[in-house]
Parts: sequence; C-alpha cells; structure tokens
Amino acid sequence: MSPPPQSPVIGIIGGSGLYEIEGLSDAQWIKIETPFGPPSDELLIGMLGGQKVVFLPRHGRGHIRGPSDLNFRANICALKMAGVTEVLSLSACGSFREELAPGTFVIVDQFIDKTYAREKTFFEPGMVAHVSMARPVCGRLGGHIEAAANKLNIPNKRGATYVVMEGPQFSSQAESHLYRAWNCDVIGMTNMPEAKLAREAEMCYATVAMVTDYDCWHPDHDAVTVEQVISMLMANADKARALVKEIVPMLANRTQACDRGCHTALDTALITAPNARSPDVLAKLHPIVKRVLNR
Repeated sequence: MSPPPQSPVIGIIGGSGLYEIEGLSDAQWIKIETPFGPPSDELLIGMLGGQKVVFLPRHGRGHIRGPSDLNFRANICALKMAGVTEVLSLSACGSFREELAPGTFVIVDQFIDKTYAREKTFFEPGMVAHVSMARPVCGRLGGHIEAAANKLNIPNKRGATYVVMEGPQFSSQAESHLYRAWNCDVIGMTNMPEAKLAREAEMCYATVAMVTDYDCWHPDHDAVTVEQVISMLMANADKARALVKEIVPMLANRTQACDRGCHTALDTALITAPNARSPDVLAKLHPIVKRVLNR
C-alpha cells in the first residue's frame, strides 16, 4: 500500500459566504466532475496564510439545494479529488439543552443518523467495505477547533451528540422531546452521511454545529421571530469566518498522517476478495480507494 497523505490540504464545507475571508489569496472557482455526479457547486481553491484551502458551499451559492437534495457522495469525492486531507464542516443547528444557547459553537463528537433518503456509502456490489464509525469525528481536529474557539472567545461546548434528521421540515414537539430523552444535544439536517463518506474517503472530519435557536421543545420557542433567527445566522457566520481563519494555521503544522487513523481508515475495511472485485466499480471508486489498491 502507498503511504497515507502527508501534506495537509484543508477543506471547508459550510454556508455560501463562508469563503469571504480576509487574507484568502490566489482564489479561483474550479469545476470538478466526479464519478458520482456533480457536487453542490464549484470548489473555491486558494491560499490562506500560506496554507492551501478548499471551500465547498454545501447548498450551492445562494442556497439553492435542500438537505435531501445534496449529492453528498459527489461533495466528498470532489474534495478528495482536490487533494483535501482534513475537512472542517460548519452548519446551523437547533439546541436541546438550555445551556447550549443560540450563538454557541458545539464541537460534536457523536452522531445519531435518522436520515433515510440519501446514498450513504461510496461502495456497492462488486466492491464492499465496512469502516468503523465508533468515533465518527477526528479528535485531533476537535482539539484544534476548541483551542481556536477559546482564543476567539466564541462560546463553545466540546463533546456532544448531533441527531441528523431528514428534513426539510423541522421536528414535531413529540420528536423534539424524544431526541432530548435520547440525550441528544443538537439537531440538524446536513452532517450525515457527510461524516460517513469522509471516513470512507480517509479524510479527517470534524463538525462545528452553530446553534441558531432552541428546538420546539423549549417553552419560549414560539417567541423566537424569523428576524431573530436570521440575525443569529449572520452573527454565527461572522464567527465562523473568524474561526476558519484562526484554525487553518493550526492544521497546517501536521507533518505526518493523522495519529487517530483517519488517513488509513480503509486499511482493514475492504472485504471483497481481490479476484471478485468488479473492474467497473473499482474504476468508479478510484479517487476513493487508489491508496489502498496502490494504483
């Protein structure tokens, strides 16, 4: 097997204006075609503080795609094809905890996947693989995110469970109370199967869930106005850009593969016998599996 990637390339998935960061240079939009179809948008590739970064507007510029309409496989594959080795995912969420107030950045470490209408793996008949999702995010990235948020005085909580719902509708009160009973902390619509696919693609992945409001369990939820939510979204976006600018130099210092095993996740995952693997499927999977197949 060829060695895992060494030089970091930082991928950022988030809102369509997240890339509007002071200091981003040599930026250009690049169209990437993947074997899994088109991603949500072109990739914005540039340099930030001497470090290569790749931005992907998750919903497309102008937010033209809903959560169930996203081609998650194409999004992750496009980042992989662009050389990305670590992915920072930022998304809005609702809170199940009084102490996780709007404006809090939650550094997630676990997911409960309640989506049901999305392609959740790159693999298919002819090439089967099973990766571990016991620890679905990279703890190394999580530590850097926490340090950056603390330095910027952004209210944050490290360690939380994010339940991912299909959407696009928000929860009923019964669902909201159920998820609270499951000890979930936040809820959103976008981080699965994103995290699963990033693991299959052997990229470090970490989520920052940015609280915009309390979910409908909260007795004061009905008092929240659209204007207040939009105002919180804008405030969170400003903090997200500051966080990205702060964390990129931290991630640039890696000189070896991730010590959490993110870059070698496929070493023990491929289960189909070599002589039974479909050449057509392998060709489709080439951007994802080329390291372990030494092609």
